[in-house]
Amino acid sequence: MTFLQIPPITLPTVAADTTKTISFFDKLSKASDLSFDKFLEQAISSIIHGCIRIAIAVAVFWLGRIILKKLKKVLLHILEKRHVDLSLRTFLASLINITLMFILIIIVIGILGVNTSSFIALFASAGIAIGMALSGTLQNFAGGVMVLLFKPYRVGDYIEAQGQSGTVKEIQIFNTILNTPDNKTIIVPNGGISTGIINNYSKEPRRRVDWVFGIGYNDNYDKAKQIISHLLDSDERIHRTPAYTIAITSLGDSSVNIVVRVWVDSADYWSVYFDMNERVFKEFTKQGINIPFPQMDVHLIPVEK
Repeated sequence: MTFLQIPPITLPTVAADTTKTISFFDKLSKASDLSFDKFLEQAISSIIHGCIRIAIAVAVFWLGRIILKKLKKVLLHILEKRHVDLSLRTFLASLINITLMFILIIIVIGILGVNTSSFIALFASAGIAIGMALSGTLQNFAGGVMVLLFKPYRVGDYIEAQGQSGTVKEIQIFNTILNTPDNKTIIVPNGGISTGIINNYSKEPRRRVDWVFGIGYNDNYDKAKQIISHLLDSDERIHRTPAYTIAITSLGDSSVNIVVRVWVDSADYWSVYFDMNERVFKEFTKQGINIPFPQMDVHLIPVEK
């Protein structure tokens, strides 16, 4: 009796990375051979090594912050001795502080064991995306550069921009810091300031002060003009050139309106304005000149029955 003979089936061989397989099993066998004491010793050693790294990183960061503050002070002192503009000083100090802080963070990350080259490469590759996301911030940076180049205002100027007004306290990389007369701090982005309307009250050394004083129709205009002239001549803060102006500006419903215009130093604007209001009011009252208020005359006409 004959049997059907089936030829042997050869299965395809799959190429395997024997090196990696052996390496993995070697490590596994070595780990299994470790005693508990040995494993505990290595774990404690790794923890201690990591804690030392963290401690060194914290110490470097803390020490670096102190060094950055010292460098900022030295830089500001050098710029001040060289009589660099105050606006440029604050801008450069802010720019250098951010740059050095970034370098310090890179150093700390390297101490922690992170590959800084890959970190920098990742940061560079994300630069375009970050730039698009922070387009407004980059616009503010460009605006700060434009402000420093063209100098529409400086630190110490009183300006009005973007619906805000105050004294320029600091020009930073992205923002301009304003301080209001009632001691509020306003942060205005440089991008909007550089492209918007700026009203700089401190740009010119002199400013004109305007008043409108009203007197009654029954009062003597020449006498009122003489009183105002005497008050203006006695104030040394008021410039004699160009000469001040006193004239009737309009005949109102209940008063004759007198306009007064004088020139003063920009720093004396508000003090002269408030002082003259008070002095004119007191002198008019003393000399019998009426300062009328809005009023209405009602005439009653009898009707015959």
